[in-house]
Amino acid sequence: MSWLPNLKTETAEEGFELAIKLSRMAVKKTQPDDATRTKLRDDYANSADSLTLASQVVATNFQTVAAANDYWR
Repeated sequence: MSWLPNLKTETAEEGFELAIKLSRMAVKKTQPDDATRTKLRDDYANSADSLTLASQVVATNFQTVAAANDYWR
């Protein structure tokens, strides 16, 4: 089974967790080497700009998940 069978979630909170997972998987697919990701983590973990950009990516993914779930109406 795929790690992402669909974008449907029961709640907005679950949708936000899915948005985080989408964002993390994008990093993992872009840089598949675990050691390299671990080495780079200190650089972005201590950078306000990097953290702000990471939040922006999660927010964009959350917009996508929310739309797929008709905004949990």
